[in-house]
Amino acid sequence: MKNWESLLVTAETTILKTMEVMDKGAKQIVLVVDSNRVLIGTITDGDIRRGILRGEKLDVPVSLIMNRNPVVATIGESRDTLIALMKARKLHQLPIVDENGVVVDVVFLDDYLQVKKNDNWVVLMAGGLGTRLAPLTHNCPKPLLKVGSKPILELILENFIAQGFYRFYISVNYKAEMIIEHFGNGSRWGVEIRYLHENMRLGTAGALSLLPEKPSDPFIVMNGDLMTKINFVQALQFHHENNAKATMCVREYEYQIPYGVVKVNQNRLCAIEEKPVQRFFISGGIYILNPEVLDLIPKASYYDMPSLFETLINRQEPTTAYPIREYWMDIGRMDDYERAVNDYEEAKL
Repeated sequence: MKNWESLLVTAETTILKTMEVMDKGAKQIVLVVDSNRVLIGTITDGDIRRGILRGEKLDVPVSLIMNRNPVVATIGESRDTLIALMKARKLHQLPIVDENGVVVDVVFLDDYLQVKKNDNWVVLMAGGLGTRLAPLTHNCPKPLLKVGSKPILELILENFIAQGFYRFYISVNYKAEMIIEHFGNGSRWGVEIRYLHENMRLGTAGALSLLPEKPSDPFIVMNGDLMTKINFVQALQFHHENNAKATMCVREYEYQIPYGVVKVNQNRLCAIEEKPVQRFFISGGIYILNPEVLDLIPKASYYDMPSLFETLINRQEPTTAYPIREYWMDIGRMDDYERAVNDYEEAKL
């Protein structure tokens, strides 16, 4: 917070003067510090009201009503950690102190929850047949299968909205009318939703050839059957910082070979590694593309994302990989879907 020093008072400051400081700061908190700015207590509007109800006079020192054991955070803790702490302790304000307990800042939950709008387009691919989830998809497109009380695609949409995105395209094919009926033009969520109608299967990149215009900024493409907690704003920042034309979000995948792997040189046995674990990066189904990349996508023909990235790599265009460390689940099979439902119920999503 700028000018957080205006919220500081000493233990000898009267309750009346503290009220004036609080009203002027309009942050519903005042910090009580010693001569070295070491935090010794906090005063909230509630503390003042409770003191008044107890019969405290307004000309007595504020130390009589201050909270002597306030919750604090230390320098260097992440924004997400601060938000989680404030939510868990039901706080709207949180002092930040250094290793000596000296106040260095104050953060406010309401400020963190004010989401900046992002003009970047988001294209959600929702045209797949969902064959591997049959019979659930016989009468319902996979993106409308429910996880908890909401369809998969609605949870994806709301995750983007919570991060400030408001301009969406949804690519539809199989049972398109059901998806369009559910989401409409997006007004229910206060966003814009338009549709790309695939009359034939075009693939995850080919459907982008249906965009009616070229965006002015990098845009995000995401499969409509993914559950993830990825921070899309950070992914965009990574894309910019690396001056990439295309970024593929990747996920580390481990596979344990169920046998002892034998290494040989001609007919000589060199080593045996028992059930080794192989680690790979796999595509996470989330991509960030610069507008000029659209020029490489053929019109009205099947073209998938791996082909697009291979083209970019062959042309020696700058491409990057953004590792997904957050929760990620590709709902491709029945056991994946069941796991996603369980994760949602256990509040992992």
